Amino acid sequence: MGNIKFVKENKEVVAADGANLRLKAIQNGIDIYTLIGKMTNCGGYGQCGTCIVEIVEGIENLSPRTDVENRKLKKKPENYRLACQSLVNGPVSVVTKP
Repeated sequence: MGNIKFVKENKEVVAADGANLRLKAIQNGIDIYTLIGKMTNCGGYGQCGTCIVEIVEGIENLSPRTDVENRKLKKKPENYRLACQSLVNGPVSVVTKP
């Protein structure tokens, strides 16, 4: 089990090991999309790149970056992830819409 802390929202949620970060955010009312992202997101398949989050603590508790993420985030810092591609395996702190 791992807690996901959403920093801007000042909200903490509990996630089972292997939980998808995007789904946990949506299930708990956390808005991870900008206005454009709300209209153009791919539904969690890693194709659009609109669910970017910044991991400020616990990046070692996420699954490794996928090939899709490496392509979509090649010009972003290493602690930027696509929420739809990130599986939580321990406590993390997340900044939405960095």
